[in-house]
Amino acid sequence: RSDRRRETDTPTTMASSSLRSVNPNAEIMSKAAALFMNINAAKGLQDVMKSNLGPKGTIKMLVGGAGDLKLTKDGNVLLKEMQIQNPTAVMIARTAVAQDDITGDGTSSTVLIIGELLKQAERYLNEGLHPRVLVEGFDAAKEASIAFLETFKMKCAGVENPDKELLSCVAKTALRSKLREELADKLTSIVVDAVCCIAKPEEPIDLHMVEIMHMKHKLDSDTRLVRGLVLDHGSRHPDMPKHVEDAFILTMNVSLEYEKSEVNSSFMYSDADQRERMVAAEREYTDDVVRQVIALKKKVCDGNDKGFVVITQKGIDPISLDMLAKENILGLRRAKKRNMERLVLSCGGVCVNSPEEFSPEILGTAGKVYEHVLGEEKYTFVEDVATPQSCTILLKGPNDHTLAQLKDAVRDGLRSVKNTLADQAVVPGAGAFEAALSAHLLATTRGTVEGRAKRGVEAFAEAMLIIPKTLAENSGYDAQDVCIALADEVAKGNKVGLDVTTGEPFDPTTAGVYDNFIVKAQILHSAPVIATQLLLVDEVMRAGVNMRKR
Repeated sequence: RSDRRRETDTPTTMASSSLRSVNPNAEIMSKAAALFMNINAAKGLQDVMKSNLGPKGTIKMLVGGAGDLKLTKDGNVLLKEMQIQNPTAVMIARTAVAQDDITGDGTSSTVLIIGELLKQAERYLNEGLHPRVLVEGFDAAKEASIAFLETFKMKCAGVENPDKELLSCVAKTALRSKLREELADKLTSIVVDAVCCIAKPEEPIDLHMVEIMHMKHKLDSDTRLVRGLVLDHGSRHPDMPKHVEDAFILTMNVSLEYEKSEVNSSFMYSDADQRERMVAAEREYTDDVVRQVIALKKKVCDGNDKGFVVITQKGIDPISLDMLAKENILGLRRAKKRNMERLVLSCGGVCVNSPEEFSPEILGTAGKVYEHVLGEEKYTFVEDVATPQSCTILLKGPNDHTLAQLKDAVRDGLRSVKNTLADQAVVPGAGAFEAALSAHLLATTRGTVEGRAKRGVEAFAEAMLIIPKTLAENSGYDAQDVCIALADEVAKGNKVGLDVTTGEPFDPTTAGVYDNFIVKAQILHSAPVIATQLLLVDEVMRAGVNMRKR
């Protein structure tokens, strides 16, 4: 027996000793130590994120190096802003952040499920079960879970005929886990209206067409949706109109300023008259373009009291501004390229690239264009447009961390509505899917798996209950009581989740608590993969070059 033990120990011992001979400074953790370091790292990260989950989750305060504050419940923000040292925890955090980048939600759930899968695996590992056997069970459970999700989802309407009531429920579920209730409910309608405004049948939804603009004044509850555009700059001439009603809008990519030549050129003159003529000739081209703009304005505005607004991506120099101001034209320069796309979508018209294309057909229209001055900042609002296909969410708040919190929440809310329209499906929320999946795995899938891999399926089923357990704990209820009550209801064939206000099982569809299908699918794809990879690690070597010692 002693010989046999020596033989089995040889490969690992050889690997570590050969590594030592190559790099005597290498730090090595082998077998159980490596595995339990990974499990402990996952459990540690899980404990940090646990208290954030759900509408009753607590808030974390992050203090930056310069003393700047960030108050957040959003798992994505936490994982990005926290400085995580442990390499295993960094790996899990990256998975969760990738989850947010793809689907816009589910970061906390991903971390919790990875942590809980490893925690449940630890029980069986301590009893002597081999990690590879557990992994086989995990793989079987993962396949069964993804198949079960397909049967559990509820179909809904797509872009052609959006169900605004359902979209509001999905957005509300996403936003309430990130903001306080009243504010989340106010933002819900804003987010749904914004996505419905830009959604077009047969085309993917481009969320960049919703501009998110923030103004640091008033309260966060004054946030509103502008069916049009808000530009973060104003006119550069004091005599230009500050408020234009019923305006034609000329969007163009034409320069209205004196251009220097790209190559070094010099002009020789022998008397002052030649110099004057040269200056006049240089200005002539720019002035001619301005005169063409003025001529177009007269053509469409003579005989009526309509206004005229020029918005260009290039510059407008002081002389051109003066000429436009004398004709009562509002001129805005250096607009962002993205805003030019949004302007054309919201006001109509065409963005022209040369003065030859000026004609009444290429003009857009807006009911009112006005300037809003806030301290040093100027904002220009383009509102009351006929058929908006682009819009702006105007975030307001008294300080920077409120605006940052709003911005993160609105981005996730927009993504949740977009996902619902793209998937044409939702999943009942409040832990209903996890409770049903756990029961399904134990009742059905465990019977299809042979041998000791059944333990992997059991661990997977038990790990899924972390979501309802954590929702219960964060709401102040006993996790075990809640799990037993949910299991009893699921056994009767009901789809039930946890009502966070009463602690009792309830039907989430009646309360309008829904999750995104793609978020659940992504969690089921990514979390077991990371957990199995970490379970199969039996040696951790730190043998890289240490830069600090150099």
